[in-house]
Amino acid sequence: MSRMRYTPNGYGGRRRDPEQVKREGWHEQRMLAVSLDDQRLTWPERELIRQLGDKLYGKPPAVREVRHD
Repeated sequence: MSRMRYTPNGYGGRRRDPEQVKREGWHEQRMLAVSLDDQRLTWPERELIRQLGDKLYGKPPAVREVRHD
């Protein structure tokens, strides 16, 4: 007699840490997932990431240009 399962096969178990997923994505597929709020980055690094994101995917609709006259 089999026990009733509450989750389908392949589900459940230990959930990977988001940082681990990002690290494995970089090592295995050379894909980079970066938050602009990541405190490990300096301002120039965050700005470079923002500019790359805007170039590749376009600016987010809520982002407005701030002018410093």
